[in-house]
Amino acid sequence: MLHETSILQQKWVRILPHIIDTVLLLTALLMLYVMHMSVLEHDWLLSKIAALLVYIILGMVALKRGKTRMIRAVAWCAGLVVFLFIVSVALIKNPAGFLVWIF
Repeated sequence: MLHETSILQQKWVRILPHIIDTVLLLTALLMLYVMHMSVLEHDWLLSKIAALLVYIILGMVALKRGKTRMIRAVAWCAGLVVFLFIVSVALIKNPAGFLVWIF
C-alpha cells in the first residue's frame, strides 16, 4: 500500500481483508454464543470487540479510504497498536489490555 504496487489491484488482495474481518467478527460472536458469555458480564469482551471494530475501520482507512499516503501510514501503524491491544486484552482478560502497565 505504501509502495503503491500493482499487486493491490489484484482481486484476491481487495477481497481478503473483508473475509478476514468477517471471520474475526463471526468468531467473536460465536465464542459468546458457545460459551454462554455476555459482554455485559465480561467487560474485557466488550473492550475486545469494540477494539476489533476500531481495527476494521483503521484497516479500511489504511488500505483504501485514506486520501494521502501519510494518512494511510498512520492508520496502518494505529491498526498495529490496536491489534496488540486486542491480543493483550485476550491474554490478561482486562478491558484496559496493555494500558494497565502504562497508566
